[in-house]
Amino acid sequence: MTLVHLANAVFHTLRICVPTVVQGAVGNLTVETCDRRLDSWSRAIVDYASLELSVVGRELAPEDEAFVVMSNHQSLYDIPVLFQALRRRVRMVAKSELFKVPIWAGAMRNAGFVELDRKNRVAAMRSLERAKQAIEAGTSIWIAPEGTRSPTGALAEFKKGGFHLASGTGARILPVSIDGTRKVLTAKGRVVHNHQQVRVTIHPPIATADYNIKRRNELVDAVRTAIASALSPPSEVPSDD
Repeated sequence: MTLVHLANAVFHTLRICVPTVVQGAVGNLTVETCDRRLDSWSRAIVDYASLELSVVGRELAPEDEAFVVMSNHQSLYDIPVLFQALRRRVRMVAKSELFKVPIWAGAMRNAGFVELDRKNRVAAMRSLERAKQAIEAGTSIWIAPEGTRSPTGALAEFKKGGFHLASGTGARILPVSIDGTRKVLTAKGRVVHNHQQVRVTIHPPIATADYNIKRRNELVDAVRTAIASALSPPSEVPSDD
């Protein structure tokens, strides 16, 4: 990653993480404070790369409803872009490895991010309960059903864990397409390319209640089809040279 972008990301991450950990430890951290910090953090990351962000379909997601948000995953820039595009209270389901990073881990827990340990069934059930509680409290939960960033930009196979979680919470799934972040920073890239156009498309919500366990594959296909419908074909990206 370009050194100046890395330094900017580290600075703004520490800027919100340290006070979040401290306030969480003394018991005076509010969800509104976390919302403001996440908005400030994501805006700083997006602005520093001078991204041209456009959003379509925001009106399809009622502001008074919490969703399980599902999107494709092309780049580390997907996360700050989503915060800026959705403009609602969102927390991520993140793999357990991220919760082992000092300071960052404490801030994530205090802010309400959901830890997912795919290797531990008991821990996975606890994650489901935390996600359900968050949604009941008005917080949307973001999941990348591909499981990791696509190295080519093509939509990878969807894992079903997120769909089990969504069905367990009873919330509707909000499909979201993120197009263009791969040109900012590829999955394995080290160079950030400024002034790229990024388009986020929010699709009509899909009710998990309409799909019982026998129709789980149909639910996966419906979400995947929605996300794929607004993605550009994989193309060449700027060179990291």
